[in-house]
Amino acid sequence: MYIRKLELGRIKYMNRWIIFFLDLFLSVCSTGISLLFTSSVFSTAFPHRLVWPFLLLSGFCSVISIFCFQLYKGVIRHSTFIEAGRIGIASLFKIVLLISGIYILWGIEERRLLFVEVVVDVFFTFFSLIVVRVMLITIYNYLISNNHTSAYNENMLILDTDIQSTSGLSTSLGKIEQNYRITGFIKPGTGKRLRKGNYIVYPVRDQAAFDKLVNRYTIKAVLFPDYTEVKAESDRLVRYCEKRKVRMLVLPALDELKEGRISYRNLPEVRIEDLLERKEIKINMNKISHFLEDNTVLVTGAAGSIGSELCRQLCHYGLKKLILFDSAETPMYNLRLELEETYPEVVLHPVIGDVRNRERMKSVFERFQPRTVFHAAAYKHVPLMEENPCEAVHTNTYGTIVAADLAIAFGVEKFVMISTDKAVNPTNVMGASKRLAEIYVQSLGLAVSRKEREGQTRFITTRFGNVLGSNGSVIPRFREQLAKGGPLTVTHPDIIRYFMTIPEACQLVLEAACMGIGNDILIFDMGEPVKITALARRMIELAGLEPDKDIQIVYTGLRPGEKLYEELLAEKENTLPTFHDKIFRARVREYRYTDIVPRLLSLCETAQHGNITETVLGMKDLVPEFKSQHCHFECLDGEAI
Repeated sequence: MYIRKLELGRIKYMNRWIIFFLDLFLSVCSTGISLLFTSSVFSTAFPHRLVWPFLLLSGFCSVISIFCFQLYKGVIRHSTFIEAGRIGIASLFKIVLLISGIYILWGIEERRLLFVEVVVDVFFTFFSLIVVRVMLITIYNYLISNNHTSAYNENMLILDTDIQSTSGLSTSLGKIEQNYRITGFIKPGTGKRLRKGNYIVYPVRDQAAFDKLVNRYTIKAVLFPDYTEVKAESDRLVRYCEKRKVRMLVLPALDELKEGRISYRNLPEVRIEDLLERKEIKINMNKISHFLEDNTVLVTGAAGSIGSELCRQLCHYGLKKLILFDSAETPMYNLRLELEETYPEVVLHPVIGDVRNRERMKSVFERFQPRTVFHAAAYKHVPLMEENPCEAVHTNTYGTIVAADLAIAFGVEKFVMISTDKAVNPTNVMGASKRLAEIYVQSLGLAVSRKEREGQTRFITTRFGNVLGSNGSVIPRFREQLAKGGPLTVTHPDIIRYFMTIPEACQLVLEAACMGIGNDILIFDMGEPVKITALARRMIELAGLEPDKDIQIVYTGLRPGEKLYEELLAEKENTLPTFHDKIFRARVREYRYTDIVPRLLSLCETAQHGNITETVLGMKDLVPEFKSQHCHFECLDGEAI
């Protein structure tokens, strides 16, 4: 019995023809009941010889009215007052057709008898159709509420707003119900408990009222109709949820659901970065579809934060092949599973390898012949690279040299290198190693364009600041510290950083790849810099706690190589506008390829042998603006030749 209940509870909707014949049966039965009623009230009984023809005529009129008003097409469990109105009009239309048929076939002799019959018929038709729908809704809700074996049966509340008719929520309720148990709607503020359709709207005036509601109904998640509502409730409902550790989900856009990027089974959770008060960059990606369609694309560092998001976005544009290249086995395995499930139509080729291994990289280019390369493979953590400068040069600089040389050798059309704002006037090894990579890529591109070296590849460098939520970034670190009860550690009270979200950073990378003409260093408008102390205080407040009272903020001092202020352009650089108002072309000092290559290769060889002092001295020689800060390499600043 329980299994049968469970199976019925999982039925998405009842077949429309079952609904059609059920409505037809009820409509004809209503006509029969009205005939019995009028016969019992009036002494003049309805002629027995006309009963069956009358019922057949009623059935014919019912079929027409049901088809005209499409009563059988609605999903019963989502019936509303509009549906009730449609049933009422259909019932009246049936009676109009019935009266017309009676007049044409038999004429009208007993007007009073006919009037009573049609009035009763309308009432019984409308009443029976409504009652049956209510019964079906009640049975469905009972079966769903008693289904405890589903893996997706979390009790959920939905934020009640005045714009839900346009948010797509009303059309999504049915699919949401298949994966979550909707307890009702929640409306922050004072007010009375109301009912919206089949659900109760619960007013919540404060944290205590929210806690009471969560405890009573074992609420595990709150669904927001869109990100606008998330930000509007960031100082109220979001804090309630954070304090009680209730999951916050967001209903994605309908196009994301249709394209399969997101499913109702795994609705996206609200991220802290979504709540920061900065305008997200909006990109129209339609113009790059032609560039990427039927393209074979190689992404190095594919399993990293930027690389993996690049792969997700690339999958939307009809690629011929997507080659995922990374040395991290487990992240690569997880990314492959995700992409195969979400984008089954995309041909994926995950490859484990090291960008520093020229032979391994060569085999990848030989096998797949990519037309476009996105080079995201790099070491990025500043303190670690200060302790391991040889590895920074070997991976960030030499790895780029290997990838760029092979791009020319195998006729790649565009090579897009992802750089960082830390390459501008670098104060640390990581930034300097990325600046060296920029210098090589740009000098190589200039050599190709000037016919000093054979090739057709166009080289583009994209430079941007920190991305919110990336592996090892400040937000995941703060989140972990909050979970442990604090304190939140900030290196300096005045430290600031430029931030953008991972998706918008990757959108700009794709935009830059499309628009870059070659030998460009394209920088992104990162908006206003964010003070890290303010970010820490904001995260504490979003958790429903009070800074410096519930959670302390502790200043630990600047780390080796760390700047107070990041820069996107060096002092002597200036920018040129592009057709996109958020992307600028930097004008930087040019290096001659034949001059720079021997020095770079010599530096890479020194790094490969593990000579730390000579490696750092070589970096300072090649990048004169590299001045170490807060680390023991400061003593080498005056020694570079």
